[in-house]
Order: sequence, then structure tokens, then C-alpha cells
Amino acid sequence: MMKTWAFLLFIACFSGATQAASFNCERAQTSTEKAVCEHRIVNDADVKMATSYTILRKLVPIQTRSLIQEEQIKWLQLRDQCQDNLNCLVDVYKMRQQKIDLHLNRIYKAQTF
Repeated sequence: MMKTWAFLLFIACFSGATQAASFNCERAQTSTEKAVCEHRIVNDADVKMATSYTILRKLVPIQTRSLIQEEQIKWLQLRDQCQDNLNCLVDVYKMRQQKIDLHLNRIYKAQTF
């Protein structure tokens, strides 16, 4: 029984990038979305950024959420300009993660949670 669970967990974790991105890769339409799904480094960055963004939105006051969401929309527009350029995608994901981490660190230091 334990081997069966371990096998299923292995399959779930390594079944490919199509399930790993923060969006459904089977529905990827743009060259950017396809590149995010195709390249593990960007795929992982997408999952990390999306998770951090979700956490951040839950930690900030409701008035601040719209500002955070506007930042995210602008960032998505910037990301989409990369199209399938892997170096560009890596850079914009790194930049966005740093910005989200900065917000999270400010919250942590202010102990507003």
C-alpha cells in the first residue's frame, strides 16, 4: 500500500510541466504561455511567483490589494512582451519575485499579520 502511494506521488510530481505552471498549460495560447510551460526554470518561477502573489494579496489590507493587483497586471503585460525569449522570461520573473518579496518583507518587519 505504501509503495502504491509513493508511486502515485512520484507520478504526480514528475508528470511533466503541463500541470506545474500556475495556469493550465493545456490551454496555453500565447508564445509566452507556451514558453513558460516548456521551460522548467520559468515554469518553476511562475509557480513560486503565483504562490507568493496569492499569499501577499491575503496579507495586505483590502485597500492595498487593488494596488498589488495593478502591479501584477502591469507585470503580466511586461512578461508577455518577452514572448518565447527564455532569458527575458527568467529576468522578468526574477524581477517580479524580488518585488513581491520586498512587499512580504515589509509586512514581516511591520508585523502586521
